[in-house]
Amino acid sequence: MNKPLAQEDFDIADLEMAPAAAPRSHRMKLFIGFAAGLLLAGGSYKAYEAMSAGHVTTDNAYVGADVAQVTPLVGGPVREVLVQDTRQVRRGEILVRLDDTDARIALARAEAELAAAERRVRSLVANDGERSAQVSARSADAARASAQIAAARADLDRAGIDLHRRQDLAQSGAISDEELTTARNAYSTASANLRAAQAALAQAAAQREAAVGSRSTNQALIGDGRIDTNPDVLAARAAVAQARLDLERTVIRAPVDGIVSRRQVQVGQRVQAGAMLMAIVPVQSAYVDANFKEVELTDVRPGQKVTLTSDLYGDDVEFHGRVAGFSGGTGAAFALVPAQNATGNWIKVVQRLPVRIALDPRELARRPLRVGLSMTATVDTAD
Repeated sequence: MNKPLAQEDFDIADLEMAPAAAPRSHRMKLFIGFAAGLLLAGGSYKAYEAMSAGHVTTDNAYVGADVAQVTPLVGGPVREVLVQDTRQVRRGEILVRLDDTDARIALARAEAELAAAERRVRSLVANDGERSAQVSARSADAARASAQIAAARADLDRAGIDLHRRQDLAQSGAISDEELTTARNAYSTASANLRAAQAALAQAAAQREAAVGSRSTNQALIGDGRIDTNPDVLAARAAVAQARLDLERTVIRAPVDGIVSRRQVQVGQRVQAGAMLMAIVPVQSAYVDANFKEVELTDVRPGQKVTLTSDLYGDDVEFHGRVAGFSGGTGAAFALVPAQNATGNWIKVVQRLPVRIALDPRELARRPLRVGLSMTATVDTAD
């Protein structure tokens, strides 16, 4: 038969059960807290995915611009420098003046050579008439020599007939030996005159050929007779144009609108053609190169909208632009020392591809940026 427990018995039983119930309650609380933490983390991740869907963001972005280097096209000592670093300049504004003494002398020499060439061509044109007259004169000499040959041949024929007649008479004793000698001398003289006339004709013909050649040479030099198309004159005019251009290039002007940076020229310095004097940064046409991870570019396309913030102006100031295009290679591909991924200890690293972002010129005019500033770019990939 069970005996009812006294009050003291209940207190002792409770004390014996208390150590076993306390650990179970603590473990239950820990399990519930861990489950709640997992639910909170999962919900936060889902909320982050929902908020970031349709956007990719990177803070690996920097301002860039097509910097124009100012270099002289001619050498010479620097006479004047008109700008300093940080100066805003306009396209065509004078930056540097070189000493133009040598250039002016070279221009004067070229102009003198041009005048001499034109005078030389005019002389050749004027001499063409004289060459033609010489050809006519030599032709007349040749004709005269031909006539002299005909006369000399006639005299020779007459002297020969007279000689034969006297020889026949001399055999019969009808004439004296003196008359026969005279006839022989007359024949010899006529023969010599014929040879002289023939030589004169050959000389006249040669002189005519020389005159014709001289006229042909002169006509080749003058061409069509126009000074404007003569090669010597054209070459001299080109030399004048080059000398005048070199004189103009002693005044160095800004190639673009922008900010003067990295000025390296001083008054009195002698500069060479091609040496860098300064740089002009066209801040009004700045852009941003954002280096996104390759796994983030799946949905990025040219033309998509981009929102940017700059560390210079803070997160409250936003810039807006559009994706202009993608670089032809990753940063590692164009590095001075590219990665050698063919080695045995190769480890895959996620690469970054530069994305060119064109900015709104109106926003740049209100809040100018500078090359190299850090930016945070967010591309809207929802389209």
